[in-house]
Parts: sequence; C-alpha cells; structure tokens
Amino acid sequence: MCQGTCSSENTALYPPNTFHDMGLDATLVYGDSQTGTYARGVIGYDAVSLAGLTLQDQYFAAINDTNTSVVQSRCSGIFGLGFPLNSVIWTDLFLNQHRVSRRRSLKREVVPRIAVAWRNYASRWFEKSTLGISSSRHIDTPFNQSMHQQKRQTSTIISSFGESAPFIPRLVSLGALALPMFAIALQRDTIEIGGNEGMLSIGGLPLGVQNESLTWVPVRKYTLQQGGLIQDAPLEAYPIAWEIPVDDVFLDGVKLPRSQLSSPNISLSALIDTGNSLIRGPPDVISHIQNMLGGPHFACSSPHTLTFQIGGRLFPVDPRDFVSQVRLGNVEVCAANLAQTDVPVLGGGGYLYSWSLGDPFLKGVLAAFYYGSFAGPSQDPPRIGFLSTVPSDAGEQLEDTVSAAAMEQDDLPGTKASPPSSLSSPWSTGIGGIPLASPLSTGTGDIPVVSPLTGSAHDDRGGSSQPGQANGAREGIKVGSATALWSTFVTLAMWTFLHF
Repeated sequence: MCQGTCSSENTALYPPNTFHDMGLDATLVYGDSQTGTYARGVIGYDAVSLAGLTLQDQYFAAINDTNTSVVQSRCSGIFGLGFPLNSVIWTDLFLNQHRVSRRRSLKREVVPRIAVAWRNYASRWFEKSTLGISSSRHIDTPFNQSMHQQKRQTSTIISSFGESAPFIPRLVSLGALALPMFAIALQRDTIEIGGNEGMLSIGGLPLGVQNESLTWVPVRKYTLQQGGLIQDAPLEAYPIAWEIPVDDVFLDGVKLPRSQLSSPNISLSALIDTGNSLIRGPPDVISHIQNMLGGPHFACSSPHTLTFQIGGRLFPVDPRDFVSQVRLGNVEVCAANLAQTDVPVLGGGGYLYSWSLGDPFLKGVLAAFYYGSFAGPSQDPPRIGFLSTVPSDAGEQLEDTVSAAAMEQDDLPGTKASPPSSLSSPWSTGIGGIPLASPLSTGTGDIPVVSPLTGSAHDDRGGSSQPGQANGAREGIKVGSATALWSTFVTLAMWTFLHF
C-alpha cells in the first residue's frame, strides 16, 4: 500500500473475494489545482489486518479507474492516515446512513462544487456543508436546523468514527491503541541511498525514541467561521488535516518574505503530507527562492538549505533531498524539489495552509502524529512532533557525492524498492535513536516488527509515553493493544502490511 498523511482514504486496486460491495461509489480527488489526480471505485467492507491489528467490517474503496501513479509504483492501493472528516468514503457512508432521503438531491449539488474545490486543496472536503459543516456559501444554519440539532449532529458525526472511519482513526476511536498516534520516517532513495529507515510505528513512538527529544506543535483546529464543524461545546473546534503553525522560513540562513498573495489575517501554516513528493509553497515565495538560487536550474555541487522554523526550532531540509538531477548524463545541473501551490483564501471554504511539506522535508525528520480526542480536542488536542535527523555535514556529503559521480561519469544514484519479504533488525541507529537504513540498501532488505505493547500509560521507553504533554495532554489515557511496524518505501510512498 502507498501511504499518505493528508489522505484519509483506504483504497485497494484488487479487492479480495470476500469484499462486500455497499452499492456506493466513491470519487477521490487528490492534489491541488495544478495536479488533478483522481481515483474512482465502489465502497465495500472486509476484515483488514495490519501488523497484528485487525478490524472486522472495515470500509474501503475498490478502485477501478484512476490516473494516479500507484500502479506504476507497484502499490496495491492507498493507506490513508488523515482525519475522518477529510474522507470521502466516510462522508458517503455517513450520508447514506443518515441522509438517505436527501441522497439523490445532494449528489446533484456536489457536481458543480467539485470545480470550485479545485481552487484550493480542499477537494476531499467538498461535501462538508451537507454534514452540518459550514462553508462560505452555507454559513447559515444547514438544513434549517436549530443549534441544538446541529450540536447533536456533530456528536453523531464523531460517534460514527468507530464504525466507518479509516483504519487507523477507527482504531483510535475504539480505544484500541495504547496511544492515539503513529510515527513515520522516510528513507532516502536518491542522491545517497540510505538515511532513516523507512518506518511506520502505530500506537506509540518507535522503540528507543524518547518523547522529550521531539518538538511538539498543535494541529490547526477549524472553527465554524473557518469552515469547521458546528461546535459541540463552548470554544470547541475540530481538526480536519495534519496542518501546523510555522514561525518562519529560511533559505541558506536568510529569512524569506511572507507571501503577498494571501490575507495577512491568515496565520502561516503548513500541511504535513507523506503523499506529496515535493515541497509546495506560495507562488511568489517559490519564485523568490528560485531567484535566490539563480534560476530554476543551478549547480548540483552547491548545497542549499531550506529551513522551516516550527515551534521555535529550526528544521532544515537535507540539501541532498532538496535537489534533483535535471537530465540524465549530466550531474552538474540540478533543480529544487519545489512547486507552487494554491493560495489560501479567507472564507473560501478550503484549507488555510500556505505550505505543503512533503517527502523532501520528511526524509530529514521523524514525524509523530497524535490524533488526540476526536470528541474533545480542547481537552486532548491533536499535535505533531518532529525530531530532525539532518546531519551537520549534509552539504559536504552532497558535494562529495556529486564530485564522485562526475569523476565516474555516472548519474546520481536512485532506486525503486520492492516490498520486503522477511523481517530482521535495523542496520543501525542514528540521531535520537531512530533506525537507519544501510547506506548500500536498495530498500529490499529485512524489516523488524515490534510485538504489541500493553501496560500502563508510562512504558519502559523512559519518560512519559504521552506525546506533547506540555500541550495539554490528559493523564490516565486508556491503554489497549499497540504495535509498531517498520517498512521500506516504494519510490516516495510507504508500503505497509495492509491485508486486503
């Protein structure tokens, strides 16, 4: 399976014979207005298992029409890790179960809204007004409901997560994990093969990684005025995507200007998305960066460092992940792994982030994603923790790699990995105890699986097992089974043991 933290969808290209068709179709739209990839298929359910965790009657979509690259990447589908509110599959199921009489008319309303949604990376959010969630055109009371009815509907929405949410959020809703979280690290597959071991850890941090070594920041919660759910309690707001505040952005130590294309009333934020192979940002800021680099193409041997200040700490993009070779046979000319993306608009009914930090950023960190409480995010808020793994000599390593490739008249290395077939220990550990991939590995080596964890909310990894405790974490969290799974990556996407 390919994996994405922005996407909430669980999809499979080849469903098993035990797949139960619900008779509902799903159209999934990915990317921003400049990408426009899609997947279509039927919604059904089956038993799903992942690293010892099993859920019966898990809903997902069996895809039979797509223009995405998952087939070429040898993935069997997409394993979404986003919030349930961002899921078209969950939305379709909720509408079918709670708005059956309105289903036909609602579908007619959705079609013209898709075109509007392309303007902002909110295309998976286009049916929100039908759920009692506001939008710029539906800011008044949805379906002429009273506020009491709307609050009750919000409670119904949240309670439905235990039945029809995507796999990991559903486990969280059911209290089946020791901690409502997962953590990821991406392996470098270009320039210099290796870096962090490709890894997905579910229900806690990877063994050996301490909670105190991460910098934790809150996930943006959308108010009613920003297009979020009706508040179920005073001052309550709910998360929709893995979006976090950003203090500032720097290139080679120089602070970049803020975008002039969006309202200054929109605070600077970024989406953290493993399904994005680039770093996407405001068009005017991306153009400014390219001007600082001397144009879209520049010398591969000149390392550049794009740095994001998050939670008061600097998180650089490894110079080796920042660039790509432009043409085969020429290791002298590179381009930055950057792209422009849509500008957030206040009252536009879409997301408010300016940056989308994809794989080039995530290859240089361990990122931990904590869902918190779906029902009471103000008491147990969602957050993301980062631990930078970029070595201080990363720029020198890039120079050495380019020089060696030029002397050998060879291209910079790259690899596409197949799913692993056996399990063993990691090659070594690096910064913060994060497992490292072998420098000579092509991604087809062995991977370890950790046994399920049980016990108290403080485990034997040292320190508090509750992430981001300074940000208002609750005590006495319910502990169920937990597990951790390491896996190698297929190109720039996660392959996991999702059993369809």
